[in-house]
Amino acid sequence: MSTTKEYPHTHTHTHTPIVNSAGQGQLDIPIFAKLYEFYKLLSAYLLLFPKAKRYTLGQRIDQMTLDLLELVITAGYTSRDLKLPVLKKISFKLDLLKILLRLSWETKCLDHNKYQQLTALLIEIGKMLGGWIKTIQ
Repeated sequence: MSTTKEYPHTHTHTHTPIVNSAGQGQLDIPIFAKLYEFYKLLSAYLLLFPKAKRYTLGQRIDQMTLDLLELVITAGYTSRDLKLPVLKKISFKLDLLKILLRLSWETKCLDHNKYQQLTALLIEIGKMLGGWIKTIQ
């Protein structure tokens, strides 16, 4: 017999998970959906990186994208008056990710077409982030 007490879950979330057509849950934040799409495409392309770069540059790009997903979720759950510093951090990491992607293209880890696809998504994400920042300022 257990001696621990069970407490009812009383925390409510400001964003509820939604289920897309594939039955997968995702957060109801548009920039999250776009970043999620970016990561799925990126994951396929990272497998094509030369072995010498896959575990250095590729791993860094992968981790940075996961960090961005985490920060976007954090921003979604952060109160409006504390949100701007989180959004600024997302902006910084997004700029750094663009630089790392350009470096992957210039070092022949990504071909031009793959680089263009990923960059187009990052530009869209950047515009969405800029709009989010403007609504906070």
